[in-house]
Amino acid sequence: MRYDDRRTAGRLLAEGLEELRGQDVVVLGLPRGGVPVAAEVARRLDAPLDVLVVRKLGVPDQPEWGFGAIGEHGVRVLNRDVIGEAGLTSAERGTVEAAERAELERRVRGYRQGREALPVAGRTALVVDDGLATGATAEAACRVVRGQGAARVVLAVPVGPAHSVARLRQVADDVVCPQTHQILGSVGAWYRDFGQVPDSEVTSLLAAAAGSGSASPSDREVLIPAAGARVGARLVVPDGAAAAVAFAHGSGSSRLSPRNQYVATALNRARLATLLLDLLTDGEAHDRHNVFDILLLARRLHAASVWLREETGLPVAYFGASTGAAAALEAAALSGSDVRSVVSRGGRPDLATPAALARLRAPTLLIVGSRDTQVLSLNRLAADRMHCEHRIAVVPGATHLFEEPGTLTTVAELARDWFTAHLGRPTTGTPPRRSA
Repeated sequence: MRYDDRRTAGRLLAEGLEELRGQDVVVLGLPRGGVPVAAEVARRLDAPLDVLVVRKLGVPDQPEWGFGAIGEHGVRVLNRDVIGEAGLTSAERGTVEAAERAELERRVRGYRQGREALPVAGRTALVVDDGLATGATAEAACRVVRGQGAARVVLAVPVGPAHSVARLRQVADDVVCPQTHQILGSVGAWYRDFGQVPDSEVTSLLAAAAGSGSASPSDREVLIPAAGARVGARLVVPDGAAAAVAFAHGSGSSRLSPRNQYVATALNRARLATLLLDLLTDGEAHDRHNVFDILLLARRLHAASVWLREETGLPVAYFGASTGAAAALEAAALSGSDVRSVVSRGGRPDLATPAALARLRAPTLLIVGSRDTQVLSLNRLAADRMHCEHRIAVVPGATHLFEEPGTLTTVAELARDWFTAHLGRPTTGTPPRRSA
């Protein structure tokens, strides 16, 4: 089957990547032809888009015959078989690489227009191109993001030769290629329209993606003093942020939780700052008793929120998952906490003390999957003890971890809307109770 053009290929390619929707994914297009494909994939997966610049090293006088590739951060991948067959000397290789590295740096500056690269550390890096030939460029791209700390590397291309796909499975964690052929010929033969993609189109697609809020100008790892420990955290503050959301992970999870990272990215797009933090140190997390020490977790979260408010100057809200939801409710109920709102995802609010639930004044949203029946019952029991504005949102077809397609996207949208609707001071009176 021939693709009409790169955008059509991207839409069809995205269908085979649907399992990545709702995960913490960064889509990285290889310029120039891979970026229009990647833009469609990012749009279909509702994921941020960036460019990953790599350059093929071509044999002199036969530039289409690649003997390797280079990428950002000094990455170099060489094909020793081609080097031997072409009889290339080290001086010839060095001349080609110097020219290609200068071009690589020029393109990085031009494509990003001063924007910082999207961070990939701890996330899934989805590398996209318009097709594979030798696979050297794709291999370099996968090695670049691996070196940047990506938790998982997925390579996705519309078409490629079977031998290249097989080899790249040793480099990437997964390779998605809808059309694999024993004899490929040229990549362009599998497209009806395979016209050259100009730099201006690449720049325009990246600027449009950045304009949707997928990039963040401030993203850093920090250590926060919190109730007898220094806990690690990731702080992201978009330009013009109106509030900051501190995440309380549960059941021994950490700030690297892909589900909470996905929600945090969605909040960043809505111009909400996020603090993904570990409420327990590595040593403490091995003791299951600490995982269920709700009061300890609440004290840590409260201390972190005080730091967050002082650091950003923004009002603070809480997002809690599992046991972290109970900690968020306990912390929000503390005298003088000034927390603007609370969202719970698959949480255990029943583990908060009845007194805390009764004192709580921050508007609270409890999100539960319809198939998580036991936890849904526990949320309803906890809601009966609340006197603040609150709502139970049931996500159809979702189980406890919201792993079903589209369910985590629903969680992110519900959380975003709740936080943005409650940016004012916490309710101090006793408003009508709500549920759904």
